[in-house]
Amino acid sequence: MFRKIMIPVDLGHVEALERALQVGADLAGHYGAEVHYVSVTGTAPSKIAHSPEEFREKLNRFAAAEAEARSIASTHAHTVISHDPSVDMDHQLCEAMDEIGADLVVMGSHIPHWYEFGSHGGKLAAHAHCSVMIVRDDTR
Repeated sequence: MFRKIMIPVDLGHVEALERALQVGADLAGHYGAEVHYVSVTGTAPSKIAHSPEEFREKLNRFAAAEAEARSIASTHAHTVISHDPSVDMDHQLCEAMDEIGADLVVMGSHIPHWYEFGSHGGKLAAHAHCSVMIVRDDTR
């Protein structure tokens, strides 16, 4: 049913994505689907990486570690470089979804208790050409 599952990842808050990562891995195993981890970064140094190249390397290592830890047969890392990730995030995720040819997006809801930020999942679901599953973190 699903061949390519896209999972947006914030490398600064991976611990908040645990349920979404597990759901994505479970679905990939069930359907024999590829998992594509997508993350958006800026061009300026950040607390995650000093350069887009370093960020790309970290996302590649993350994808490889997820494949091994969750027994996923096929994973891919897609780094999207944006001049302003906070403004471009929703658009960049939609573009990545189309570029990958994803037929399912599995993503975590916003970071709990950070209500001042909008829901990227809701915006993505409204504009997606595929199914979007938003997985809430159960820690409250």
